[in-house]
Amino acid sequence: MNGLWRARGSGGRREPPLTAECRGAVTAEFAVALPSVVLLLSVLLAGSAAGVMQLRVEEAARGGARAVARGAAAGEVGEIVRRLAGETADAEVTRDGDWHRVTVSGRVPGAAGSLVPWALSATAWALAEAPGAEQQRPGLDESGLMGVSRSPGQGGT
Repeated sequence: MNGLWRARGSGGRREPPLTAECRGAVTAEFAVALPSVVLLLSVLLAGSAAGVMQLRVEEAARGGARAVARGAAAGEVGEIVRRLAGETADAEVTRDGDWHRVTVSGRVPGAAGSLVPWALSATAWALAEAPGAEQQRPGLDESGLMGVSRSPGQGGT
């Protein structure tokens, strides 16, 4: 049947039979397309890892701001941030009167984070629940800020 034409479907079109030089063409095309598919998949996975990490950083900033508003010490805020955003996350707490700002920054974990050095950050503000709550709890008074920086307008570090 090598010399015969085969009819395919009901359209009446005829295709030539497969010859020896046509065999392997699909394999070659697949070999050319495979790196592109792998690259696309890796970019999509890196983007989703960055999106998930951004959500974790935002949640950590909100949780830290809530804790500071309740009058939590800086050590407690750091624990909350690391629990929510991961061990590599950094937190900065600043005060401006009764307002507290928590800025959390982190890097994308895994292979995507080492290839593309994305630094993600989020900031949350919270009003102190009770006026002067920071003087009622240890760790937030002037002498023992323990890693908490004050805003530039307050004369701190």
